[in-house]
Amino acid sequence: MNRILTTSFLLLCFTAFSQVEVDIPKSFVETEIPESSSDEWRKLNHARNEFGVEIIDNKLNIEIVKERNNTELKIDGGTLIGINRGEWGGKLSFIPNNKDRIEIKEGNIKFIFEFKDKIYFIEGLAHLSFNRGAIFELKKVGENFSYEKILEFNDAPEAFTIYEDKLLIATHQNFYVVEDFNKDLIFENTFWYSLYPNSIAVIDIENVYLGIRSGLVKLDLTNETMIFYKNVE
Repeated sequence: MNRILTTSFLLLCFTAFSQVEVDIPKSFVETEIPESSSDEWRKLNHARNEFGVEIIDNKLNIEIVKERNNTELKIDGGTLIGINRGEWGGKLSFIPNNKDRIEIKEGNIKFIFEFKDKIYFIEGLAHLSFNRGAIFELKKVGENFSYEKILEFNDAPEAFTIYEDKLLIATHQNFYVVEDFNKDLIFENTFWYSLYPNSIAVIDIENVYLGIRSGLVKLDLTNETMIFYKNVE
């Protein structure tokens, strides 16, 4: 009996200490979600502050972030570099250790990541009437690279994270959960169209935070609901 009580106590303590603390600052106020292209939406779009979200030391961290134009991933033999310059293009390159750069692909490279022992990259661009993106698998044999398109999106991926063997992707105006490279559209034609999602922080599937211009969004992927926290400073 004592052993059972001790085990239960330890599990309770572990659960308590492993919970992520969420303390939304007073400068972010829960606000009615504005309609796209409304006057309130335009004010959000014209604001200058982009807010990023991240779990640091078991706490939800919210801070002003700047636009990132590159991403990289260290692999055996060197570093993969992805460049995204918007309408001016971009590219995926490999910089070997002590050798010349190898150009792999032209395109707007948003993310490079390892997933289930394979390497992938996400490409996307939203500019004027063009709004698309895709996930590619990258293959390396010796010093030779090849790539294969795995999944397409009808709008540009903007923010991305991995959670429990799933890819969570916020695009220019939608939100997807990708499992086994099958995409499930959870939120469609959202108000964050042109509010540029930049980061995703996950506590659990019912508490997903999305950093955007002018504030942040709390998503419940189970019940498909969202709460908008507007920055008022």
